[in-house]
Amino acid sequence: MSQASATPIVFIVDDDVSVRESLELLIRNEGWQAETFQSAREFLVHPRVIAPCCLVLDVTLPDLSGLDLQKRIIDRTDMPIIFITGYGDVPMTVQAMKAGAVEFLTKPFSADVLLSAIRDAIERSRTTLGHDAEVRELRQRYASLTPREREVMALVVSGLLNKQVGSKLGISEITVKAHRGSVVRKMEADSLADLVTMAARLRLAPAPPP
Repeated sequence: MSQASATPIVFIVDDDVSVRESLELLIRNEGWQAETFQSAREFLVHPRVIAPCCLVLDVTLPDLSGLDLQKRIIDRTDMPIIFITGYGDVPMTVQAMKAGAVEFLTKPFSADVLLSAIRDAIERSRTTLGHDAEVRELRQRYASLTPREREVMALVVSGLLNKQVGSKLGISEITVKAHRGSVVRKMEADSLADLVTMAARLRLAPAPPP
């Protein structure tokens, strides 16, 4: 089973035990996994899980606030955040949304509204995980290239013809063709356009001008 197709997990961080319990029941009834935490610090020490997920996060928490926790996990693009609060205001909402939150719900809110937000968040998480997995696979393919093949790939995707690549590298056009064929095979590219797209996704530095 791929990471993107694993059972979604909804993390809940709220210091109110009744809220945690009610949300956990609601989430489990939808067929998702639920993990609850009473504080931001408790959540931070929890091992990172790679699966479709989202975080339902109370803004007002003891010690470390929800907004502070959001800053600590800003790199978790695979875990969209849904804020919930009974004391929200416009500046707080703007701050949370600018930092990447997908929703900001003020209590009381209906179960349907929350579940809809969670579904959207999980779908975003699944998409991100799928993209990340594809990039990892591309990196593995690129790592299998020899140094010379990487040089040839960089020049080819920059638009140079085989003859120009050979002139720049001091090798014959026939040798360039051989390296290019090996690059296409190892990268599993269907065309030059496909190879250019792969280079862009890998964020390879463009080859210097001739």
